[in-house]
Amino acid sequence: MQGIIDIGSNTIRMNIYRIEEDGTATLLMNKKDMTGLASYITDGYMTAAGIDTACEVLSEFKALLDDFNIQGHAFATAALRNVSNSKAAVAEIAERSGMPIEVLSGEDEARLDFLGVTQTVPLERGVLIDIGGASTEIVIYDGKDIKKAFSMPLGSLNMYNQHVANLLPTKQERKEIKYEVLKALAADEDFLAREQWNVEGMCGVGGTLRAAGRLNYALFDVTRSNRTLTRPAVKKIIRLLENYSKDTLVSTDSLELLLRYVPERVRTILPGMIILHTLMKFFYVDTIEVSKMGVREGYLYQRILKKEATDNEEKA
Repeated sequence: MQGIIDIGSNTIRMNIYRIEEDGTATLLMNKKDMTGLASYITDGYMTAAGIDTACEVLSEFKALLDDFNIQGHAFATAALRNVSNSKAAVAEIAERSGMPIEVLSGEDEARLDFLGVTQTVPLERGVLIDIGGASTEIVIYDGKDIKKAFSMPLGSLNMYNQHVANLLPTKQERKEIKYEVLKALAADEDFLAREQWNVEGMCGVGGTLRAAGRLNYALFDVTRSNRTLTRPAVKKIIRLLENYSKDTLVSTDSLELLLRYVPERVRTILPGMIILHTLMKFFYVDTIEVSKMGVREGYLYQRILKKEATDNEEKA
């Protein structure tokens, strides 16, 4: 068995997999803690409180792995990747928790997202997105070939922290988040001529997309197992839940809906969905398919199983 710990900007997650004889992996258990590490960043630095929080969660996860004699592997994404004290913070967390940590680059994270999805879903030509707490990964693909992997330093949590005054964004705050996304895309010349990619579909991974799917189920006539989100539905959810002004309270109906279906993402779900809708519109797609797989599965296959297979071949 293998344990994969994903130190994200919103959430620290641990998945435990059983490795089958044919080399595939079966998920046995998943555990998460909504740490919100990106909220502990001040003036570009991860604070001592954020380091303490990460250490506490990682120590708990490592103890569980040790109890069952399961090998563990940990990686970190934007919250620890983009801070000015990244090297020192990661070293301290690793030393105190006893868990070595690999910091993924934005491009590596995007590529591992793609690899994780392609283990179970046949992809043709399109764009894959992963909206995290402090970054959004974008992969342009044609079949199993990656044409471009790109990471934007904005996500649901840092957009909430930077632009939303109350619990839910107002129309003006929605426009500010949309502008941030378009500005980040415009900074890359490849996206200025996006028609060249000939995108035919969109696939999404990550907690923001899964949470959006739960709201889609709650509000519209779709089954719980439905994995498709339409652009009109995403827009309607945003408009339905956004706040009228900074001075008004969130309606009781909106709050009850959020607490029932996305309690751990009450603050971040709408900023994340604003990013989603902006990207769907930017790439001219009307629907997005949400995958259960993603960066943790990609990391398992690329960093661990593939390495073990190579080592075994060399020994033989």
